[in-house]
Amino acid sequence: MNELSEYLVPLFGEKLVASDFRLDELTLTVAPEHLVEVVTHLRDDPQCQFKSFVDLCGVDYPARVDRFEVVIHLLSPHLNQRIRVKVLTGEDDPVPSITSVFPGADWFEREAYDLYGILFTGHPDLRRILTDYGFEGHPLRKDFPLTGFVEVHYDEQLKQVVYEPVELRQEFRQFDFLSPWEGTDYVLPGDEKAKAN
Repeated sequence: MNELSEYLVPLFGEKLVASDFRLDELTLTVAPEHLVEVVTHLRDDPQCQFKSFVDLCGVDYPARVDRFEVVIHLLSPHLNQRIRVKVLTGEDDPVPSITSVFPGADWFEREAYDLYGILFTGHPDLRRILTDYGFEGHPLRKDFPLTGFVEVHYDEQLKQVVYEPVELRQEFRQFDFLSPWEGTDYVLPGDEKAKAN
């Protein structure tokens, strides 16, 4: 991977925002306008041969100016190596679609659009894929509300689709994440018997 990094970083130059190693994989952060060019080069270059598209997903960091990361994982079966390509984007800033390079990215980009609201330019059919018709919002955003929406199901007796308020199956719970092995100054529930002996 060090050899690959030494080859790619000078080659891409200003097209890269950053490059580093994470989990023994090279991560290239690319400027959005160069994404298609970089991914095409990674696929076609004989020294790379990242011909297998593995995954594309979104990540939400609400406190950042560029709130979202689009993360692409590619595999080179010939070299037995993986590479991660990232693009940073804002809430209203579209990312170029890579479906022209890897047609398998189609559904992954639709999923990122549906669940995070990440826009892709040049996508052949960018529409929702997992949420229901008329669904408002993007459910994997960190600021998405947990209650106040409707759920949909087919009612066999009425023979139609029914919209009902969301019903949580259990109470929302707060966990204190305390550990009895951290030397607490108080008795944890259930430990009173052990302290009495």
